Amino acid sequence: MKFVGAHVSAAGGVENAPLNAHKLGATAFALFTKNQRQWQAKPLTDNNISLFKERCEQYGYKPEQILPHDSYLINLGHPEQEALDKSRNAFVDEIERCMQLGLDRLNFHPGSHLKKLDIAECLKRISESINMALDQTEGVIAVIENTAGQGSNLGWRFEELAEIIDRVEDKSRVGICLDTCHTFAAGYDLRTTETCEKTFAEFEQLVGFNYLKGMHLNDSKCELGSRKDRHQSLGQGEIGWNLFKYIMSDDRFNGVPMVLETIDETRWADEIEALKMMQ
Repeated sequence: MKFVGAHVSAAGGVENAPLNAHKLGATAFALFTKNQRQWQAKPLTDNNISLFKERCEQYGYKPEQILPHDSYLINLGHPEQEALDKSRNAFVDEIERCMQLGLDRLNFHPGSHLKKLDIAECLKRISESINMALDQTEGVIAVIENTAGQGSNLGWRFEELAEIIDRVEDKSRVGICLDTCHTFAAGYDLRTTETCEKTFAEFEQLVGFNYLKGMHLNDSKCELGSRKDRHQSLGQGEIGWNLFKYIMSDDRFNGVPMVLETIDETRWADEIEALKMMQ
């Protein structure tokens, strides 16, 4: 079964996210459990937690259909120790919030070397950060999102994702979120059935579909290999509809939350319905 939705607002409290997802006709959703652009956040209240769980049950959202995303400020490969420690502490807090809400995965960007650290050393540092966080928490999978390779961001090549996973001690608690815009921007062609076959065969060989724990379904404003993270509405960008038809007809993408981060949220309900019709 395919789970399809969007990254919905949690304004006014996390308990509003499942309600907002339901209004779109979504069978999956993503959310921030705190303000994604601030280090500090108020703890979740008992009311937040109980209402979130009640509404998830009411609207039929199980943990495997929900993909929370951590703060954009976190850099688990930061070259400076003080900032690295701050990121690691914040990441643990994000996982603990997921634990409180009964969620089983947390999506995050791997990290950036900021041109101050060797790539291999930065990848090692990211793995160490994941290991430290998993040691302090339980039950939540750390889901690494592939990046577009913009700036000094790592995790844009499948080889880099595989290298991070290789050093994670508990393989049962690490996974991958593939963002289709990021994948395309990183140089993996997704425009035809043939190029999709090639790209996903490479993903299977280097990483493995057993690690796929989420997807972001986005078209791309920029051309193949641009290394620019510029999302577009489905079918309106450089990738086109063929990729999304391919995904929706392929059983390898069953059972994971697939969420829109496309640029026009007024189109989300229609995009979700269009995707559902492709099954």
